[in-house]
Amino acid sequence: MIRTPLRPLAHILKARDTGENPDVIERENIRLRHEEMRDRARNRAEGRLLVMSVAFLAGFILVGLRMGTLAFSEAEEPRASAAGSRIVAQRADIVDRRGHILATNLETHSLYAQPQQMIDKERVARELVKVFPDLDEARLVRDFTGKRKFLWVRKQISPEQKQAVHDIGDPGLLFGPREMRLYPNGRLAAHVLGGASFGKEDVRAAELIGVAGVEKYFDEALRDPANGGKALSLSLDLTVQAAAERVLHGGMKLMNAKGAASILMDVHTGEILSLVSLPDFDPNDRPRPPVKGNPSDSPLFNRAVQGLYELGSTFKIFTAAQAMDLGLAAPTTMIKTAGPLRWGKFKIRDFHDYGAELSLTKVIVKSSNIGTARLAQEIGAERQQGFLRDLGFFEPTPLEMIEARGARPLLPPNWSELSAMTISYGHGLSSSPLHLAAGYAAIANGGRRVVPTLLKRDRPQQGARIMTEASARAAQQMLRLVVTEGTASFGEVPGYAVAGKTGTADKPKEQGGGYHEDKVIATFAAMFPAHDPRYVLVVTLDEPVETSGPEPRRTAGWTAVPVAAEMIGRVAPLLGMRPGVEPASMAGITLTSN
Repeated sequence: MIRTPLRPLAHILKARDTGENPDVIERENIRLRHEEMRDRARNRAEGRLLVMSVAFLAGFILVGLRMGTLAFSEAEEPRASAAGSRIVAQRADIVDRRGHILATNLETHSLYAQPQQMIDKERVARELVKVFPDLDEARLVRDFTGKRKFLWVRKQISPEQKQAVHDIGDPGLLFGPREMRLYPNGRLAAHVLGGASFGKEDVRAAELIGVAGVEKYFDEALRDPANGGKALSLSLDLTVQAAAERVLHGGMKLMNAKGAASILMDVHTGEILSLVSLPDFDPNDRPRPPVKGNPSDSPLFNRAVQGLYELGSTFKIFTAAQAMDLGLAAPTTMIKTAGPLRWGKFKIRDFHDYGAELSLTKVIVKSSNIGTARLAQEIGAERQQGFLRDLGFFEPTPLEMIEARGARPLLPPNWSELSAMTISYGHGLSSSPLHLAAGYAAIANGGRRVVPTLLKRDRPQQGARIMTEASARAAQQMLRLVVTEGTASFGEVPGYAVAGKTGTADKPKEQGGGYHEDKVIATFAAMFPAHDPRYVLVVTLDEPVETSGPEPRRTAGWTAVPVAAEMIGRVAPLLGMRPGVEPASMAGITLTSN
C-alpha cells in the first residue's frame, strides 16, 4: 500500500510562493487519510457481517428443514445400533415335501403412542383397555401422563384391532407397518418348526428371528436376501403329520400317559415324514420357557428329540443282530435262559419263566432278558460299544434342529460286563426315540447307517455298512415274529405286514435312588412292510396306564403297540401304500454259529 505524504514538497513550495501556510496542507492530508482508513474499516466490517448473516441464514434453513422432516415422520423408539446396520424384515417360507405352507409371513401393524400429542389421555387409556382387555388401565394412565414421549402399546395387532384403535380417534395413537411370522396350521409340527420372534425393531419394521426348531437352525438362510426368498422344503408330509398327531393324541389320552412321542422315518433316505411330541404348543403364541420344575414337563420340550430314556427291550434286536453278524449265533441257536442269571450280587430275571433254553429267535419273540444278557457276555463290552457307536448311540443325532445338539445319550461311566449285559436289553443307556429310529432304520434297509434328516431328499443315503445284509434280514424276520407270535400281537395291521419290538423300562427317580415301581416308558419300534421295509415308526408313551382290565397294565404290548398299529393303519395309505398279501416267509435264511 502506497501512502500519500502528509507534506508533499511540490505543494509546500507552491504554498510558500503564494504566501499560504504549509501546515494547512498537512492537516488536510491527515483528515483525508483518516477518512480513507475509516471507509476501509467500515467495508471490512460490512463484509464480515454479510458472511455471518448468510451462514446464520443457512443454519436456520437447515434446522427448519430438519424440524419439518421430524414433524412429518413417524416416531422411533431410541435404541443403540451399529453404524450402517439396517433391519431386514424378509424371511423365507417353510413348506412340506409337497409344497404346503408350514410357516410364512403376514403383513400387519404395530401400535405405539406419543403421549404429548394425545388430547384426552384418560379416555385413550380407557378405550384401549376395551380393545386389549389384558392391558392395565392404571398403568397406561401413568405412562401417558408421565414424562415418556414414546411407548409401545402392541407390537402386532390384527386388522380388527387396528380399526377399533382407529375409531378411538386420538392423534397420539399411531400405527407402523410390520410383518409377523404365521403358522397357518396352528399346533401342527410345532416342535419341528419351533417358532420365531422379533429381533431388532423400530416403528417401521421388525426383524424376524428363529427361536427354536428349524426356524432357529436355518435362521441365517431364511433371512438371507441372497436366497431370493426361496422356500425351505422339509421332508415332513403335512397330511401324514396331521394323522400321526391325531392318533398319538388320542392314544395318549386313552392310555392315561403324561406325554408321548412318535417318529416316522424313511429307512433309505433318512427323511423324517412325521415327528410328534406331546404335549405341544401353538408356535403362533409360543409359551415362555419354564423357570422352575422339570423342563421335560413343559410343552416346549421335544420328547422325540430331546427326551433321553432307557428304551428297554427294543435294544434286544441290536444284540441279536450283532451276535449273528459276528457268527456267535444263528436264529436257531439255543441259548440258556434258566434264571435268575447272577452276576456278583446282581440278579437278572425274565418277566416269565421261559424254561432252560430258547432259540435266538424265541429270545427276541419272548423278550428274554436272560438270553440277551448271555449273548452280551459272548459279544463283550468292547465290541458292543463299537457296534452301538456305529449305530449312532454315542453322539447327538445331527438332525437339523437346534434342540438335537444337546441330546447326547447318557452312557455308563464304567462300561463293565454288567453294563454290557443290562444295556443289551435296554437298561443302563439312555437315548432318544430319534436315536432308536435311526438304529432300526439300519436293520430295515439291509445293514447300512442312515442319518435322520428334516430336509427333502431325492435319493437314498449310502451310509457305512454296520452289519451284513443277511444279518439284517434275519433280524427283520425275528421282528416280524414278535408281532405275529410275541409281545406285539396288537401291532398287526391287516394289509400291512408290521415287524417290531416292544420295550418297557421303569422310569428312574428324579432325585436318584433307584426306579419307580409304577411308572414306565413304553416303546414300540416298528418297520413296515416287513418283507421289504420302507419306513420305521417309533412310538413312545411316558407313564402310560391301560385300565380296561381288572388290573392296570403298563407294558408296551398293551399301551404303545395298539397306538402304533392305529397310526400305521392311518398313515400307510397316505404314503401311497396299498394293502397287500404278505409273501411267504423266506425259509432257510439262517446263519451258522462258529
